Amino acid sequence: MDKLYNIPGFLKYLNLGTPKSDFVHAVQFDSEDRILLQSKPVAIDFYILAIKTNKDIPQSEGMSSSYVYLDGPNKTLEWNFSSSFSGYALFISDKLLAKHAKEYNFMNYNNHEALFVTDEEKAILLDLFEKAHQEYLKTNFSKEVIVSYTALILSYTYEFYKRQFESRSKLYNKVVADFYSQLDTYFNDGSKMLILPSVTYFAQKANLTANYFGDLIKYFTGSSPQEHIHQYIIQIAKSKLRQSNLTISEIAYSLGFEYPTYFTRFFRKETGITPTVFRNQ
Repeated sequence: MDKLYNIPGFLKYLNLGTPKSDFVHAVQFDSEDRILLQSKPVAIDFYILAIKTNKDIPQSEGMSSSYVYLDGPNKTLEWNFSSSFSGYALFISDKLLAKHAKEYNFMNYNNHEALFVTDEEKAILLDLFEKAHQEYLKTNFSKEVIVSYTALILSYTYEFYKRQFESRSKLYNKVVADFYSQLDTYFNDGSKMLILPSVTYFAQKANLTANYFGDLIKYFTGSSPQEHIHQYIIQIAKSKLRQSNLTISEIAYSLGFEYPTYFTRFFRKETGITPTVFRNQ
């Protein structure tokens, strides 16, 4: 297991000195020339919110060279920066931020799913990060004020991620189409024994985390991946109940259910009636 760092231990590891509090810390990267640029996997027990600007990042039309990344408790971090960078970071304990952070799936995205911001979005976020940093520099700073700024950052980040989904619609529409195709393949590949597929299974096919994949699919289709999977299973089940002589148990096993009773409960939950009642209608 990777070493688990708290805020003071992680700041020491990064060569960022000693925090004024064990529960919250703010840093401006521009003034830190000793920060650790490469690291093997390590784990943290707190939240990190950061905005970074790196001139090495290629800019696309309408986009700045800045991105936001977020990490949370028990996540594993690994990085390899070729040079120093500008921006800010907030380090906040689970105790202080969990109530706000747990409202957002993007807190469980991976770094390769970071939010790349426009110039306008960059200005909004930098203003909030800077205000949080200025509050931290006060002799008697307020943890509550810093958490409030952080909550605002999370709220804006949520809106900006929706914009990122839309701006990448051509790419992400392919992810949706591939998901539908993979559903077909999964349930129609007679070469393997079926088990009920998870959202994680399809997310890995798209090289995305389950949370990012789930938000993407729901954004473009209006339904979650889990809802799509359930709807697909119900469609196949109804077809087999109507058009085959298979028993309820045989249909259940053919769809990946470990026990027929699980299938009956699932079918009733999704349709309001049992498979037997549906077949006899």
